[in-house]
Amino acid sequence: MLTKAPRGTKDVLPSESYKWQYIEGFIREICDVYDFKEIRTPGFEHTELFLRGVGESTDIVRKEMYTFTDKGGRSITLKPEGTSPAVRAFIEHNLYAETQPTKLYYITPVYRYERPQSGRLREHHQFGVEMFGAKSASADAEVISVAMTLLKKLGLNNLELRINSVGCPVCRKNYNKVLKEFLKENLEYLCDDCKVRYEINSLRVLDCKVESCQRITKDAPLITDYLCDDCKNHFEELQKYLDVMGYNYIVDPRIVRGLDYYTKTAFEIISKDIGAQGTVCGGGRYDGLIEECGGPSMPGVGFGMGLERLLLTLEQNGIEIPKPEGVDLFIAYIGEEAKWYTFALANKLRFNGLKVERDNMDRSLKAQMKYANKLNAKFAIVIGEEEMKENKVKLKNMRDGSEVEIKIDEIEQRIKNI
Repeated sequence: MLTKAPRGTKDVLPSESYKWQYIEGFIREICDVYDFKEIRTPGFEHTELFLRGVGESTDIVRKEMYTFTDKGGRSITLKPEGTSPAVRAFIEHNLYAETQPTKLYYITPVYRYERPQSGRLREHHQFGVEMFGAKSASADAEVISVAMTLLKKLGLNNLELRINSVGCPVCRKNYNKVLKEFLKENLEYLCDDCKVRYEINSLRVLDCKVESCQRITKDAPLITDYLCDDCKNHFEELQKYLDVMGYNYIVDPRIVRGLDYYTKTAFEIISKDIGAQGTVCGGGRYDGLIEECGGPSMPGVGFGMGLERLLLTLEQNGIEIPKPEGVDLFIAYIGEEAKWYTFALANKLRFNGLKVERDNMDRSLKAQMKYANKLNAKFAIVIGEEEMKENKVKLKNMRDGSEVEIKIDEIEQRIKNI
């Protein structure tokens, strides 16, 4: 057990980490042009935050949270999603008192005790954005656009944007009555989880992935037929914003998302090239969440995107992430004096921005040059007693084998010019 990672976790080795850095770089660039600022929240929070924020009827709260009692007797939970911690920070630091909207993004590990599967682990990583303080449907459309822009710029085109409105507490109250009446006839045939959902939040039955429950809910009344005027207008406005941006979308009344805090807009972005686990992004509006967590009455909208699943989607679409280039310069040495000299030289060149490597294994000169090839070095030099005395080296182009004699003091500028 000592040398094996816990089930549902995965090491990201150097041979793969460049892919994560590439995607994270894209995320930061796109969030910057949309003027979303990064927030970093703790890896664990008080359990009460998720009970109130995520909702007690959700699978996350009922089955998947890593919860423990700390030495002070407090109930603590590892972060299972990113929105509630961002809301807590928004309230705690009085960000609501600043000019609105507040636009935040995060890249964070999240923890859920669930069956590990392709693209999802017990510790996985989530990119999310949150916009607090804006009630207009333009905020919903902008948040959706951040996700679509990222996916398209990464090269994903076979995408499907699905949108729905899950209403507000006013119209959802009427819909829940109708839905419960519909489900009542087949209540005994629902799965055990849905029997609990039926009592706590019947809307969540529509999100069940059990085939028998899906058959029962296939002909359930649609929430879009029960929207109040405010929710209906908001949903129509969202569609107009998506239209003017040129996004194709499907109105799917079955989308309710897996968290209790959603109101009005709910959306998913699906890749058609990832099989059954096709949702690469999901989100929506949560106008009551900030108040539920102890803050002022303020609207919010956001999304979450799993990075493991995003990497899997890119792979299944045949999109290759460019590998990092090799080192700029490899410095080989001959002799004891040159060993010390080249160590200082490498340090100086690195300080000035060159990617430099040298031997730390006391290899022979021949082995050092083999190592330079393995590192995919662009240039190499060999320094011995004579080179140190004359302040000259032969700069070898490792791509074509050509050599040019230059002064050691000119190495940095020569490579940067090339």
